[in-house]
Amino acid sequence: MKMEKSNANPSIECTVTECEYHCQDQQYCSLDSIRVGTHEQNPTQKSCTDCESFELKKSY
Repeated sequence: MKMEKSNANPSIECTVTECEYHCQDQQYCSLDSIRVGTHEQNPTQKSCTDCESFELKKSY
């Protein structure tokens, strides 16, 4: 479920400013929840995980 982008979710810290759901004035996500997944069969490092809720910010 999506929140307003101006409403930071303090439970989800985020520094990915290119994401549609990033709160531009704060380092938080505006979604109620996110989905974390992996692109590896046997993930062993942080770099093996992905925020599957990521959407590239729309340019206006």
